[in-house]
Amino acid sequence: MTALAFLARHGRVVVLVGLAIGIAVPALARAMAPAIVPLIVGLLFLAALRIGPGAARPKASEVPGYLALVVGLQAVPPVLAVGVLAALGWLETVTGLGVVLVLAASPIVGSPGLAVLARADPVPALRALVLGTALLPLTALPVLWLMPVFDDPSAALAGVGRLMVIVVVAGGGALWLRARVPALGSTRAITAIDGLTALGLAAVVIALTSALGPALVSGEPALWGMLALVFALNFGSQIAVWAALRRRGAIAPSVAIVAGNRNLALFLGALPPETVEALLLFVGAYQVPMFLTPLVMGRLYRARG
Repeated sequence: MTALAFLARHGRVVVLVGLAIGIAVPALARAMAPAIVPLIVGLLFLAALRIGPGAARPKASEVPGYLALVVGLQAVPPVLAVGVLAALGWLETVTGLGVVLVLAASPIVGSPGLAVLARADPVPALRALVLGTALLPLTALPVLWLMPVFDDPSAALAGVGRLMVIVVVAGGGALWLRARVPALGSTRAITAIDGLTALGLAAVVIALTSALGPALVSGEPALWGMLALVFALNFGSQIAVWAALRRRGAIAPSVAIVAGNRNLALFLGALPPETVEALLLFVGAYQVPMFLTPLVMGRLYRARG
């Protein structure tokens, strides 16, 4: 418990250390890659366990707002991006594809955990995650139709189905356990859960950065421009949403975190293998602002909250 309490207090630094290890030791990142899905399932379980069934269930009056939020984040921005990128002639580039996929994707499963580490309310993030994943087959349809690179759009929809199973099983199981073991809601238990969340996020970021370390070592010419782009895309999305919702109080930081941190890897199963290979550097680069969110953006949300 002492070790977990330490990890909980320094969770943002723990995730930053994981990011540094993943970049510096690509062999370890590649070895941990098979553990990505189990780790993500565990993080969702911990987030739902921390929140509990009462808080996770939105009020009937809140449902229309969350529906509008999901459509506003997952359906409108990617269609606008397709139009802009097509006009500039960048739509069929790897970077253009990455941008569209980020804007079309549902929140990452670890978004409630990022909210916890940023000292934000994880409840809106969990609700947006569940609803965004459930609606992704519908919100992603325009992107699957507009982007010619998707040879088999059904593969992306199948991936959505698998993700929804993970959300239901891991999240539902945690809520069931929390309802039957009230002690899991104690301050001591929440601290332990936060420590495990920090450790889990650090492990995930190590596993997701296998393509980033070698690119840094080899001096990949496109890397620095790509890093600048993904930072602007992630942090820019967060700042825009946070500013728009700031008057709504505690919901703003959590929803902003959801807006910037998206599960773009979900679409990889629907892409040709050569496109996936080319996109891996973009996916790896996107992990950097994603897992710096608690450290960098968390300070903004607390200072301007």
